Amino acid sequence: NGTGKTTLIEILLGQQQPDSGDVSRPRELRVGYLAQELPGSQGGTVLEEVLGGAGSVRELAATIAELEHRVAATEGTAHDKALQALGSSQTQFEQMGGYALEAEAHRILHGLGFGADQHGRPVTELSGGWRMRVALARLLLSNPEVLVLDEPTNHLDVDSVAWLEQHLSGWSGAVLFVSHDRDFIDAVANRVLELTPGEGITEYVGNFGEFVVQREERIAIAEAAAANQARKVAQVEKFVERFRYKATKARQVQSRVKLLERVEAVKVPERTVLRAKFGFPEPQRSSRVVVEARDASVGYEGTDIVRGTSFVIERGRKVALVGPNGAGKTTLLRLILGELAPTMGTVVIGANVDYAVFHQDQTSVLDPALTVFEEFRRHTGDRQGRNLRTVLGSFGFTGDAADRFVGDLSGGERTRLALGKTMVDPVNLLVLDEPTNHLDLPSCDILEDALSVYPGTVILVTHDRHLIRSVADALIEVRGGLARWHDEVDEAVLAPAGLITPGGTRVASSVPDRRTDQKADQRDAKRLRKQLAAVESRWEAAEAEVATLQLQLADPALYRDPTKVQEVARRHDAAKDLASTLMDEWEAASAAVEALRSP
Repeated sequence: NGTGKTTLIEILLGQQQPDSGDVSRPRELRVGYLAQELPGSQGGTVLEEVLGGAGSVRELAATIAELEHRVAATEGTAHDKALQALGSSQTQFEQMGGYALEAEAHRILHGLGFGADQHGRPVTELSGGWRMRVALARLLLSNPEVLVLDEPTNHLDVDSVAWLEQHLSGWSGAVLFVSHDRDFIDAVANRVLELTPGEGITEYVGNFGEFVVQREERIAIAEAAAANQARKVAQVEKFVERFRYKATKARQVQSRVKLLERVEAVKVPERTVLRAKFGFPEPQRSSRVVVEARDASVGYEGTDIVRGTSFVIERGRKVALVGPNGAGKTTLLRLILGELAPTMGTVVIGANVDYAVFHQDQTSVLDPALTVFEEFRRHTGDRQGRNLRTVLGSFGFTGDAADRFVGDLSGGERTRLALGKTMVDPVNLLVLDEPTNHLDLPSCDILEDALSVYPGTVILVTHDRHLIRSVADALIEVRGGLARWHDEVDEAVLAPAGLITPGGTRVASSVPDRRTDQKADQRDAKRLRKQLAAVESRWEAAEAEVATLQLQLADPALYRDPTKVQEVARRHDAAKDLASTLMDEWEAASAAVEALRSP
């Protein structure tokens, strides 16, 4: 956070001018941008606002309507010209998907979590998070050549994130996005740009998992080069020191001194940013059962949002609350905290349970005129035996960072400060509602580390599947008016069937039917097994080629020859595409073989 990702995007879009250098953009390039902040005034209904994104298509529809009127109202040459123009416009309208435009708008809205009854609601009645979804739907429908998204998953639930992954994976244009969601990056990206203070931008080929491997290899190569350089410099310095005052060696000494002056130190990238150790104050011990619900229902104005739920959260458990937006997660959370009374059943909070809650809008109460330290102390007071600067350092505000004004912090830094204020108190139940919104990856690591060593019980509402897997040991899934307890993290809940799984692989929706003819089955099985073995062999060879070329791309020496870089990058792209195609073929062949084996 705060290294300039959003600023760089605004420079690329022409919203800011660079201090030096140039940015080139084709004049007719259609670019769509989703910023982190809410867009300007959004009028009309949800569907009308989304359809407004397809401005050129709707203008063409108006032209067609006018031409139809002219065809009906004219004769002779004017009629023929209007008819010809109408045919041309209708063809163009069909090519642009105009006839399916409204159906596509409904499909996108459904994918982003809007129920059919919400498509006709006025946008002004929606919360900020839902209005951001409207803006995203409008952008997707406009189908720009370049799609630029700044933290697009911040206001989405798990289901909507999985849908967006699938949608963007099939996007025909270019996509540039900022995200802290490792699974989302893994599923969508085939390039990763790392922006590092003092180093600029480093490009890596592949998704997030490949980026991590390549970055470690790059750092290891740089460390080896730096160590080798240090040994050689030490040898030269030793020679200079030994023969500095010997006349017969004066020329050699002078030559080596000049050599040292020309040496440019090898820069080693930092392995980590914002890593911290946590020493939370020990909270009072709560009862073994922290929260227990028995056949509990809860809702508003006589309508139950969640019905007949039963679960027990025991001391020390870390529970993730997941489900689509609008399903009742916040309502259930309010029931757990005692802010709402059950309409049926009971909810009991255990003895000696005290809690702290992080809300999504927690950053709005920070005072921009105070420094980070002053804002933190305003909440905690001057407590004996605790160095508040040390505590702030645990949340990434080390040294002078604690003396920066809150108003100068980025959105992610403010979130990190608000999290620190929430987690510093010695409570035994911590409730976090979407804590990773606006956080960068190192800050997410800080949160993950903090929750892993937190001595109390945690209830976590988040769409970040990596954080769920890393921290949670149980799930409460809220869906369709029901809240189901899962005693472990269930991947089927995090990646609903038919969508993209965290690794980026589509879940198969069907397999070929088993044939009833036994001899045909045997022939098909033999053919398919042979085909499967052949595809698997080619796939392994392609993956090996990709790995070899990735090692070459990670070698700093390669970048001394731009022509060679382009050639290796081209070969890597071709090998990666081939490996992806062969993987799909292997999966299809495997499914066919399994179908024949099934009774």
